[in-house]
Amino acid sequence: MPVPLPPALALSLDVLRCPTCRRTRRLRPEGGALRCPAGHTFDLARHGYVSLLTGARATSGDDADMVRARSRFLATGAYEPLRAAAARLAAGAVSRPRATVVDAGCGTGHYLAGLLDRLPGARGVGLDTSVRALRAAARAHDRAAAVAADVFGPLPLADGAADVVLNVFAPRNAAEFHRVLRPAGLLVVLRPTGRHLAELRDRRPAMVTVDPAKEERLHRALDPFFEAAATERVDYPLRLTAAEALDLAAMTPSARHPSGTEGPPPGRVAVSVLATAYRRR
Repeated sequence: MPVPLPPALALSLDVLRCPTCRRTRRLRPEGGALRCPAGHTFDLARHGYVSLLTGARATSGDDADMVRARSRFLATGAYEPLRAAAARLAAGAVSRPRATVVDAGCGTGHYLAGLLDRLPGARGVGLDTSVRALRAAARAHDRAAAVAADVFGPLPLADGAADVVLNVFAPRNAAEFHRVLRPAGLLVVLRPTGRHLAELRDRRPAMVTVDPAKEERLHRALDPFFEAAATERVDYPLRLTAAEALDLAAMTPSARHPSGTEGPPPGRVAVSVLATAYRRR
């Protein structure tokens, strides 16, 4: 029996494009798949997402354990101030009743869902390569479509399709973000400062550290395409239980770097994140 078209994907069909034909080939539902006028076909997954990858099947990104840890931790509300900051910055670009928010590197869809809750009438498209994460993203919000796509490559989105591109702790593709944003659109980037979770890294030496040159590299990558319009620094203390500390470590890239211990101990850590809204040049 063909997989039905998820309602959230139906809301966003007009902004998706065939990743093979690219430019003008729109997608339409047909027999449990999306098909472009040239005949390129992309199956709908029974878990509610569609893969618009043109290479090998998606296997990168968060694995099942990372997704479970991320879902548990984010459900505590510990990072809610980050969602609120993203929403405040994004609000300046959302003036149309049917605005489009694209979350590039959406993970479980937590941040995209937070924006859509604050933007009635907007629809969202979450892009990620992790099948496990996309299963969660497809359930994150009734107006959020989940799409398997490689953020490093050409995005399966039409030119000028997005009012907001959201990028939270994820890889960036400045040229493609510029292409898919409307002229008045905003790119909203959240990234950690050097202080972010420093205490947790001290207690768990195998955790990946924040590159001191991160801000410089971000500026070099974005500067040809974007200029900063507004920045918020989000700093607050967070007291973690043993289970929360373990999930926080397990949901990051550090999960792939075993420490040789059962996990970080509970305690107080600092959340320190920069959130910036960028306008297109």
